[in-house]
Amino acid sequence: MTNIEKYKEAFVRSLGVNEVKVEELEYQSIPEWDSVGHMELIAELENVFDIMMDTDDIIDFNSYEKGKQILIKNYNIEF
Repeated sequence: MTNIEKYKEAFVRSLGVNEVKVEELEYQSIPEWDSVGHMELIAELENVFDIMMDTDDIIDFNSYEKGKQILIKNYNIEF
């Protein structure tokens, strides 16, 4: 499984959303991505990529695209 597939799957598993719509997601754009869903998503990503995200990165992680940027820049995850 590629890193982009793992990334998408983390959204699908933690938020219970359809993979087709994942790339459009932004924080609080759907009921599932509330503060609790956000922490479930972060925990899933930390588990999948074996990282520990910094608090500032968790706060800044407000969309699918922004999340990719954070993981690339701060955690050397390649997509």
